[in-house]
Amino acid sequence: MQCSLKLLIPALVLIAPVALAQTSARKFPNVGQPLSQAEIQSFDHMIGPEGKELPAGHGTAKEGAVIFANRCEVCHGKNGENGITHHLVAGSPGKPYRGPFYGVEKDGPSYFPYPTIAWDYINRAMPAPNPGSLKPDEVYSLVAFLYYRNGIINENDVMDQNSLPKVVMPNRNGFVPAKPVYPPEKKPSWW
Repeated sequence: MQCSLKLLIPALVLIAPVALAQTSARKFPNVGQPLSQAEIQSFDHMIGPEGKELPAGHGTAKEGAVIFANRCEVCHGKNGENGITHHLVAGSPGKPYRGPFYGVEKDGPSYFPYPTIAWDYINRAMPAPNPGSLKPDEVYSLVAFLYYRNGIINENDVMDQNSLPKVVMPNRNGFVPAKPVYPPEKKPSWW
């Protein structure tokens, strides 16, 4: 066994630099292709905090529970708890999670400053095996389900393009604005 190791280690030491040099010198022609202008523009659509860009549709927590069980539970766990991914539920119905927002625990929609963030993310990125495949009604239903499970809305609340932006998030004041607003008399000289 010792003899084998005495031969193997020097061989690896000699072979490794050669393999590395070949890998770094290799060119990768024709890998991928440039995106068309239409493809680039399809990525340039975001739902803002006011929700002006939200499409027509609606959904409830009860409808969302069925969709979640069929399409999301495999990664996120039953009812959004104890899945293989980040926690989706940090509160409970009627009891939203409110902190510590500056500590370690930042999972779950309770942490979002705006209610439209969940809609935008789910619409673009979920479900993981087929992102962007959910219809607007399904996305509204999933958002309603997550917000209900996190204690943010009631079980019978209907989420749509008008009601979703009006949801009051538990951490809406836990973020510093990108550009602070100062009263004229307290505005710093450097501002």
